[in-house]
Amino acid sequence: MNIFIDTNIFLSFYHFTSDDLEELRKLAVLLEKKIICLILPNQVVDEFYRNREKKIADAIKRLHDQRLNLQFPQFCKDYKEYEELRKLQKDYATLHAGLLAKINDDITNEKLKADATIKDLFKLGTNKSVDEAIIQKARLRIELGNPPGKSGSLGDAINWETLIKTVPGGEKLYFITDDKDYTSPKDENVFNGFLLKEWTDKKKEKLVFYKSLSDFFKEHFPEITLASEMKKDLLIRDLANSNSFTKTHEIVAQLNKYREFTSVQANAIVSATIANNQIYWIINDPDVKDFITGIISGKDKQISQAALNELKEYLKSKDSEDENDMPF
Repeated sequence: MNIFIDTNIFLSFYHFTSDDLEELRKLAVLLEKKIICLILPNQVVDEFYRNREKKIADAIKRLHDQRLNLQFPQFCKDYKEYEELRKLQKDYATLHAGLLAKINDDITNEKLKADATIKDLFKLGTNKSVDEAIIQKARLRIELGNPPGKSGSLGDAINWETLIKTVPGGEKLYFITDDKDYTSPKDENVFNGFLLKEWTDKKKEKLVFYKSLSDFFKEHFPEITLASEMKKDLLIRDLANSNSFTKTHEIVAQLNKYREFTSVQANAIVSATIANNQIYWIINDPDVKDFITGIISGKDKQISQAALNELKEYLKSKDSEDENDMPF
Protein backbone atom coordinates (compact mmCIF):
# COMPACT_ATOMS: atom_id res chain seq x y z
CA MET A 1 0.00 0.00 0.00
CA ASN A 2 1.78 3.14 -1.25
CA ILE A 3 0.98 6.33 0.62
CA PHE A 4 2.10 9.93 0.10
CA ILE A 5 1.64 12.50 2.86
CA ASP A 6 2.05 16.15 1.90
CA THR A 7 4.17 18.47 4.04
CA ASN A 8 1.14 20.43 5.23
CA ILE A 9 -0.21 17.32 6.96
CA PHE A 10 2.99 16.83 8.97
CA LEU A 11 3.12 20.55 9.83
CA SER A 12 -0.50 20.56 10.98
CA PHE A 13 0.55 18.65 14.10
CA TYR A 14 2.36 21.82 15.19
CA HIS A 15 -0.69 23.98 14.64
CA PHE A 16 -4.45 23.56 14.93
CA THR A 17 -5.72 20.28 13.51
CA SER A 18 -8.61 17.91 14.16
CA ASP A 19 -6.19 14.98 13.82
CA ASP A 20 -4.64 13.59 16.97
CA LEU A 21 -0.94 12.71 17.23
CA GLU A 22 -2.11 9.12 17.66
CA GLU A 23 -2.76 9.08 13.92
CA LEU A 24 0.99 9.49 13.29
CA ARG A 25 1.80 6.78 15.84
CA LYS A 26 -0.56 4.38 14.07
CA LEU A 27 1.16 5.25 10.81
CA ALA A 28 4.54 4.37 12.36
CA VAL A 29 3.22 0.95 13.41
CA LEU A 30 2.02 0.23 9.87
CA LEU A 31 5.40 1.26 8.48
CA GLU A 32 7.29 -0.93 10.96
CA LYS A 33 5.12 -3.91 9.96
CA LYS A 34 5.64 -3.04 6.26
CA ILE A 35 1.90 -2.95 5.68
CA ILE A 36 2.25 0.44 4.02
CA CYS A 37 5.07 2.15 2.16
CA LEU A 38 5.45 5.87 2.82
CA ILE A 39 6.77 7.50 -0.34
CA LEU A 40 8.87 10.35 1.02
CA PRO A 41 10.39 12.77 -1.50
CA ASN A 42 13.35 14.71 -0.10
CA GLN A 43 11.40 17.83 -0.99
CA VAL A 44 8.82 16.98 1.69
CA VAL A 45 11.50 16.54 4.36
CA ASP A 46 13.19 19.82 3.38
CA GLU A 47 9.87 21.69 3.34
CA PHE A 48 9.00 20.31 6.75
CA TYR A 49 12.20 21.46 8.46
CA ARG A 50 12.14 24.75 6.59
CA ASN A 51 8.62 25.57 7.82
CA ARG A 52 8.50 23.87 11.23
CA GLU A 53 9.60 26.91 13.24
CA LYS A 54 7.34 29.25 11.27
CA LYS A 55 4.32 27.03 11.93
CA ILE A 56 5.17 26.72 15.62
CA ALA A 57 5.72 30.49 15.94
CA ASP A 58 2.25 31.19 14.58
CA ALA A 59 0.65 28.61 16.89
CA ILE A 60 2.51 30.00 19.92
CA LYS A 61 1.42 33.55 19.05
CA ARG A 62 -2.20 32.43 18.91
CA LEU A 63 -1.84 30.55 22.19
CA HIS A 64 -0.11 33.55 23.79
CA ASP A 65 -2.98 35.81 22.72
CA GLN A 66 -5.61 33.57 24.32
CA ARG A 67 -5.71 35.49 27.58
CA LEU A 68 -8.68 35.54 29.90
CA ASN A 69 -9.17 39.30 30.13
CA LEU A 70 -12.50 39.46 31.90
CA GLN A 71 -13.97 42.87 32.65
CA PHE A 72 -16.73 43.36 35.21
CA PRO A 73 -19.17 46.23 35.79
CA GLN A 74 -18.76 47.89 39.19
CA PHE A 75 -21.96 46.38 40.61
CA CYS A 76 -20.59 42.81 40.13
CA LYS A 77 -18.27 43.32 43.08
CA ASP A 78 -21.20 42.96 45.46
CA TYR A 79 -21.62 39.28 44.54
CA LYS A 80 -19.63 36.27 45.79
CA GLU A 81 -19.36 34.90 42.25
CA TYR A 82 -17.23 37.91 41.36
CA GLU A 83 -14.44 36.87 43.75
CA GLU A 84 -14.60 33.28 42.46
CA LEU A 85 -14.30 34.45 38.86
CA ARG A 86 -11.39 36.74 39.71
CA LYS A 87 -9.60 33.81 41.36
CA LEU A 88 -10.23 31.60 38.33
CA GLN A 89 -8.89 34.37 36.12
CA LYS A 90 -5.66 34.55 38.14
CA ASP A 91 -5.34 30.74 38.13
CA TYR A 92 -5.79 30.71 34.36
CA ALA A 93 -3.08 33.36 33.93
CA THR A 94 -0.65 31.36 36.09
CA LEU A 95 -1.33 28.06 34.29
CA HIS A 96 -1.23 29.76 30.89
CA ALA A 97 2.19 31.28 31.61
CA GLY A 98 3.52 27.97 32.93
CA LEU A 99 2.27 26.11 29.86
CA LEU A 100 3.93 28.59 27.51
CA ALA A 101 7.23 28.33 29.40
CA LYS A 102 7.27 24.51 29.20
CA ILE A 103 6.27 24.48 25.55
CA ASN A 104 8.94 27.01 24.59
CA ASP A 105 11.57 24.91 26.36
CA ASP A 106 10.49 21.75 24.51
CA ILE A 107 10.40 23.61 21.19
CA THR A 108 13.97 24.84 21.68
CA ASN A 109 15.19 21.33 22.53
CA GLU A 110 13.02 19.64 19.86
CA LYS A 111 11.30 17.59 22.55
CA LEU A 112 7.73 18.04 21.38
CA LYS A 113 6.06 14.65 21.00
CA ALA A 114 5.36 15.49 17.39
CA ASP A 115 9.11 15.95 16.81
CA ALA A 116 9.98 12.42 17.94
CA THR A 117 7.10 10.80 16.07
CA ILE A 118 7.76 12.60 12.78
CA LYS A 119 11.49 11.85 12.99
CA ASP A 120 10.60 8.16 13.34
CA LEU A 121 8.31 8.38 10.32
CA PHE A 122 11.01 10.02 8.22
CA LYS A 123 13.38 7.17 9.15
CA LEU A 124 10.77 4.53 8.29
CA GLY A 125 9.68 6.17 5.04
CA THR A 126 11.02 5.27 1.61
CA ASN A 127 13.11 8.32 0.77
CA LYS A 128 13.17 9.47 -2.83
CA SER A 129 15.90 11.83 -3.95
CA VAL A 130 15.18 14.80 -6.20
CA ASP A 131 17.51 14.96 -9.16
CA GLU A 132 18.07 17.65 -11.79
CA ALA A 133 15.76 15.90 -14.27
CA ILE A 134 12.85 16.10 -11.81
CA ILE A 135 13.56 19.78 -11.13
CA GLN A 136 13.58 20.55 -14.86
CA LYS A 137 10.27 18.73 -15.37
CA ALA A 138 8.78 20.60 -12.42
CA ARG A 139 9.98 23.93 -13.82
CA LEU A 140 8.48 23.13 -17.25
CA ARG A 141 5.20 22.14 -15.58
CA ILE A 142 4.97 25.53 -13.87
CA GLU A 143 5.93 27.41 -17.06
CA LEU A 144 3.16 25.59 -18.96
CA GLY A 145 0.66 26.48 -16.26
CA ASN A 146 -0.06 22.88 -15.32
CA PRO A 147 -0.93 21.97 -11.75
CA PRO A 148 0.08 21.48 -9.01
CA GLY A 149 1.64 24.62 -7.56
CA LYS A 150 1.80 28.30 -8.27
CA SER A 151 4.03 30.43 -10.44
CA GLY A 152 7.40 30.94 -8.77
CA SER A 153 7.00 27.95 -6.43
CA LEU A 154 8.35 24.56 -7.50
CA GLY A 155 7.69 22.54 -4.33
CA ASP A 156 4.39 20.86 -5.24
CA ALA A 157 5.50 20.27 -8.82
CA ILE A 158 8.72 18.63 -7.60
CA ASN A 159 6.78 16.32 -5.29
CA TRP A 160 4.38 15.38 -8.08
CA GLU A 161 7.16 14.69 -10.58
CA THR A 162 8.99 12.60 -7.95
CA LEU A 163 5.86 10.49 -7.43
CA ILE A 164 5.38 10.10 -11.18
CA LYS A 165 8.96 8.88 -11.52
CA THR A 166 9.27 6.62 -8.47
CA VAL A 167 5.89 4.98 -7.74
CA PRO A 168 5.75 1.69 -9.67
CA GLY A 169 3.21 1.48 -12.47
CA GLY A 170 0.11 -0.59 -11.75
CA GLU A 171 0.22 0.21 -8.03
CA LYS A 172 -2.43 2.34 -6.31
CA LEU A 173 -1.33 5.52 -4.52
CA TYR A 174 -3.10 6.91 -1.45
CA PHE A 175 -2.54 10.66 -1.51
CA ILE A 176 -3.09 12.71 1.67
CA THR A 177 -3.01 16.49 1.48
CA ASP A 178 -4.95 19.55 2.56
CA ASP A 179 -3.32 21.72 -0.10
CA LYS A 180 -5.83 23.28 -2.51
CA ASP A 181 -3.21 23.23 -5.28
CA TYR A 182 -3.99 19.52 -5.67
CA THR A 183 -7.77 19.82 -5.65
CA SER A 184 -10.47 20.73 -8.13
CA PRO A 185 -11.10 24.48 -8.60
CA LYS A 186 -14.84 23.85 -8.22
CA ASP A 187 -14.71 21.45 -5.25
CA GLU A 188 -11.76 21.27 -2.84
CA ASN A 189 -12.98 17.86 -1.62
CA VAL A 190 -12.21 16.36 -5.05
CA PHE A 191 -8.74 15.75 -6.47
CA ASN A 192 -7.68 17.88 -9.42
CA GLY A 193 -9.03 16.36 -12.64
CA PHE A 194 -5.96 17.19 -14.74
CA LEU A 195 -3.63 15.50 -12.21
CA LEU A 196 -5.93 12.51 -11.81
CA LYS A 197 -6.02 11.90 -15.57
CA GLU A 198 -2.23 12.30 -15.82
CA TRP A 199 -1.73 9.77 -13.05
CA THR A 200 -4.07 7.12 -14.45
CA ASP A 201 -2.70 7.60 -18.00
CA LYS A 202 0.90 7.13 -16.86
CA LYS A 203 0.48 4.63 -14.01
CA LYS A 204 -2.56 2.64 -15.18
CA GLU A 205 -3.88 2.62 -11.64
CA LYS A 206 -5.99 4.74 -9.32
CA LEU A 207 -4.95 7.60 -7.09
CA VAL A 208 -7.09 7.79 -3.94
CA PHE A 209 -7.34 11.21 -2.28
CA TYR A 210 -7.80 12.04 1.43
CA LYS A 211 -7.73 15.44 3.13
CA SER A 212 -6.53 14.06 6.48
CA LEU A 213 -4.87 11.08 8.07
CA SER A 214 -7.98 10.41 10.14
CA ASP A 215 -10.04 10.05 6.93
CA PHE A 216 -7.51 7.51 5.64
CA PHE A 217 -7.61 5.48 8.86
CA LYS A 218 -11.42 5.59 9.09
CA GLU A 219 -11.67 3.96 5.68
CA HIS A 220 -8.86 1.41 5.86
CA PHE A 221 -8.39 0.67 9.58
CA PRO A 222 -11.71 1.71 11.18
CA GLU A 223 -11.42 -0.69 14.10
CA ILE A 224 -8.06 0.68 15.26
CA THR A 225 -8.16 3.62 17.68
CA LEU A 226 -4.77 3.43 19.41
CA ALA A 227 -1.30 2.61 18.10
CA SER A 228 -0.71 0.19 20.99
CA GLU A 229 -3.88 -1.72 20.08
CA MET A 230 -2.83 -1.75 16.43
CA LYS A 231 0.47 -3.40 17.40
CA LYS A 232 -1.39 -6.12 19.26
CA ASP A 233 -3.92 -6.65 16.48
CA LEU A 234 -1.19 -7.01 13.87
CA LEU A 235 0.73 -9.45 16.04
CA ILE A 236 -2.43 -11.53 16.53
CA ARG A 237 -2.93 -11.53 12.77
CA ASP A 238 0.67 -12.71 12.36
CA LEU A 239 0.02 -15.44 14.92
CA ALA A 240 -2.97 -16.68 12.96
CA ASN A 241 -0.84 -16.77 9.79
CA SER A 242 2.31 -18.21 11.36
CA ASN A 243 3.83 -20.92 9.16
CA SER A 244 6.57 -22.22 11.45
CA PHE A 245 7.13 -23.18 15.08
CA THR A 246 9.99 -20.67 15.32
CA LYS A 247 7.76 -17.85 14.08
CA THR A 248 5.04 -18.84 16.54
CA HIS A 249 7.47 -18.69 19.46
CA GLU A 250 8.70 -15.26 18.32
CA ILE A 251 5.17 -13.84 18.08
CA VAL A 252 4.13 -15.30 21.43
CA ALA A 253 7.21 -13.68 23.02
CA GLN A 254 6.12 -10.28 21.63
CA LEU A 255 2.48 -10.74 22.69
CA ASN A 256 3.61 -11.74 26.18
CA LYS A 257 4.85 -8.17 26.68
CA TYR A 258 1.23 -7.00 26.88
CA ARG A 259 -0.80 -7.46 30.05
CA GLU A 260 -4.26 -6.68 28.73
CA PHE A 261 -6.22 -7.90 25.72
CA THR A 262 -9.72 -6.89 24.67
CA SER A 263 -12.40 -9.57 24.36
CA VAL A 264 -12.15 -9.26 20.57
CA GLN A 265 -8.40 -9.83 20.73
CA ALA A 266 -8.77 -12.77 23.16
CA ASN A 267 -11.30 -14.40 20.82
CA ALA A 268 -8.97 -13.86 17.86
CA ILE A 269 -6.10 -15.53 19.74
CA VAL A 270 -8.29 -18.53 20.64
CA SER A 271 -9.49 -18.84 17.05
CA ALA A 272 -5.90 -18.68 15.78
CA THR A 273 -4.85 -21.40 18.22
CA ILE A 274 -7.62 -23.70 17.03
CA ALA A 275 -7.18 -23.01 13.32
CA ASN A 276 -3.37 -22.97 12.96
CA ASN A 277 -1.60 -26.27 13.57
CA GLN A 278 1.71 -24.39 13.92
CA ILE A 279 0.31 -23.27 17.27
CA TYR A 280 -1.59 -26.45 18.14
CA TRP A 281 1.38 -28.79 17.75
CA ILE A 282 3.50 -26.79 20.20
CA ILE A 283 0.70 -25.73 22.52
CA ASN A 284 2.34 -27.59 25.41
CA ASP A 285 5.64 -25.77 25.01
CA PRO A 286 5.95 -23.76 28.25
CA ASP A 287 5.89 -20.29 26.66
CA VAL A 288 2.95 -21.05 24.37
CA LYS A 289 0.92 -22.87 27.01
CA ASP A 290 1.46 -20.14 29.62
CA PHE A 291 0.39 -17.51 27.11
CA ILE A 292 -2.76 -19.35 25.94
CA THR A 293 -3.90 -20.33 29.43
CA GLY A 294 -3.29 -16.76 30.57
CA ILE A 295 -5.50 -15.49 27.75
CA ILE A 296 -8.47 -17.73 28.64
CA SER A 297 -8.08 -17.57 32.42
CA GLY A 298 -11.05 -15.76 33.93
CA LYS A 299 -12.48 -14.88 30.52
CA ASP A 300 -15.18 -17.54 30.23
CA LYS A 301 -17.85 -14.92 29.60
CA GLN A 302 -15.80 -12.93 27.09
CA ILE A 303 -14.73 -15.76 24.78
CA SER A 304 -17.02 -17.70 22.48
CA GLN A 305 -18.17 -20.73 24.47
CA ALA A 306 -17.86 -23.08 21.51
CA ALA A 307 -14.32 -21.92 20.74
CA LEU A 308 -13.35 -22.05 24.42
CA ASN A 309 -14.64 -25.62 24.79
CA GLU A 310 -12.79 -26.68 21.64
CA LEU A 311 -9.56 -25.14 22.91
CA LYS A 312 -9.89 -26.84 26.30
CA GLU A 313 -10.39 -30.16 24.52
CA TYR A 314 -7.23 -29.45 22.49
CA LEU A 315 -5.30 -28.82 25.69
CA LYS A 316 -6.59 -32.04 27.26
CA SER A 317 -5.80 -34.12 24.19
CA LYS A 318 -2.29 -32.69 23.96
CA ASP A 319 -1.72 -33.43 27.64
CA SER A 320 -2.78 -37.05 26.96
CA GLU A 321 -0.50 -37.30 23.93
CA ASP A 322 2.45 -36.00 25.91
CA GLU A 323 1.78 -38.46 28.74
CA ASN A 324 1.62 -41.38 26.30
CA ASP A 325 4.89 -40.28 24.71
CA MET A 326 6.73 -40.29 28.05
CA PRO A 327 9.40 -43.04 28.38
CA PHE A 328 8.88 -45.62 31.15
